[in-house]
Amino acid sequence: MNDQIYQIIAMALYMAGMLGIGWWAFRRTDDLDDYMLAGRGLHPGVAALSAGASDMSGWLLMGLPGALYVGGLFEAWIAIGLTIGAWLNWKFVAPRLRAYTEVSNNSITVPSFFDNRLKDKTHILRVASGVIILAFFTFYVSSGMVAGGVFFEASFGSSYLTGMLVVSGVTVLYTLFGGFMGATFTDVAQGILMFLALLIVPIVGVFATGGIGATFDSIREVDPDFLSLFAGGTLVAGISAAAWGLGYFGQPHIIVRFMAMRSAADAKAGRRIGIGWMILTVLGAVATALVGIAYFQQNPNATLADPESVFLDLAQILFHPFIAGMVLAAVLAAIMSTLSSQLIVCSSALVEDLYKIVSKKQASAKAQVMLGRMGVLVVSLIAMALAWSQNDTILGLVAFAWAGFGASFGPTVILSLYWRKLTMPGALAGMVAGAVTVFWWGNSALTETMYEIVPGFILNVIVAVVVSLITYKPNAEIEVEFDEAVGRANAPAPAPVAAAER
Repeated sequence: MNDQIYQIIAMALYMAGMLGIGWWAFRRTDDLDDYMLAGRGLHPGVAALSAGASDMSGWLLMGLPGALYVGGLFEAWIAIGLTIGAWLNWKFVAPRLRAYTEVSNNSITVPSFFDNRLKDKTHILRVASGVIILAFFTFYVSSGMVAGGVFFEASFGSSYLTGMLVVSGVTVLYTLFGGFMGATFTDVAQGILMFLALLIVPIVGVFATGGIGATFDSIREVDPDFLSLFAGGTLVAGISAAAWGLGYFGQPHIIVRFMAMRSAADAKAGRRIGIGWMILTVLGAVATALVGIAYFQQNPNATLADPESVFLDLAQILFHPFIAGMVLAAVLAAIMSTLSSQLIVCSSALVEDLYKIVSKKQASAKAQVMLGRMGVLVVSLIAMALAWSQNDTILGLVAFAWAGFGASFGPTVILSLYWRKLTMPGALAGMVAGAVTVFWWGNSALTETMYEIVPGFILNVIVAVVVSLITYKPNAEIEVEFDEAVGRANAPAPAPVAAAER
């Protein structure tokens, strides 16, 4: 049998599984709360794996190994910063956000939480947040579609456009019908697949390159600085790379998983599972890049057309075609898990945060779910149009969108949860300052010196605090909700009920 046939069979089985989960979730989705937040019933393990898989996207298996392949271990500062940021996010944001979103009028989206938390009767903050989500997520969704096109081009020799349309079509289909529940449970399956693939490829690769010592020797022959975390870049460049960790606090598709957990107490278990998964997968991505450098140095006849496809190429070289197909499916898993999560957040922004506010109509539960599905479709079509021709690297597109959310929403989320005196004008001014800074800085030559998330995040904090202090007025309702949210976030997990008591 032709090698490619084996791989196509593996891909078809994977995609059928994802569509099956989407159908299962479709049959359990009755209203908008189910469609957008799975009824706030996620087990901490499910929330952790879902958050990790929706976070990592194609950059973990393609973008990060590609950057490391070109620049060496210095590029690992991105992964280090992200791991620290993810831990802080689970530790400080997850429990309070889960508690506060329920206390504050059962908010089911990030913009509606800002609106309810700050008692914004004008709803300007909610609309502005929804617009920011749509603007930056269109680029983010587009990056996933680009990754899909690159994946099929590198793996099967198909055209970029065909690959982009296949990946986008399947993802949109199971997200359209399965909603948040479908996206979440496909994330779990995809997270496990990514984890296994990122362990097996570098382990087998080390044997193929003659062991750890021979691998390191080959890397040193390419460039002695490739094995140093500090050589190969400036201090500012290192800080800029590590600053990716700041972005976690403001990523709607990640923090919405915190809102969907069963209780604030589940955050502790979620943190342990999620960070454990993340450390191992990131180490696997780093090891894959290093093994790739060694392998292609030792085998000059084996060519690597695109550094971002080093994981794909190694999988096809090292494994039987069917196993390689399953490993390659892990790349699809990374791409599709993030895509589906982002589409759900975009849909919620369109329906919950824009349509409801602008129309001022209360549609039926079924009509709201239908509007949610239409939102998924609209955003998908716009993102497909942007991704029609590949015009940037995967990491470049992700970097811009990540900075946009991190600088716009990150400080607002933290201040909302930990500072009583944050006001609507302060939050709005800070959010706009962060978003505008990222757009301007990210499209100028300054982005070569410092990642745009750093100035955007800092400016947001300064503007939000200054404007809030100027406009602050005591509000008894906000004070009561703040105290209740803190109390719930710090409450111990309920003791398990004995069988005899049940």
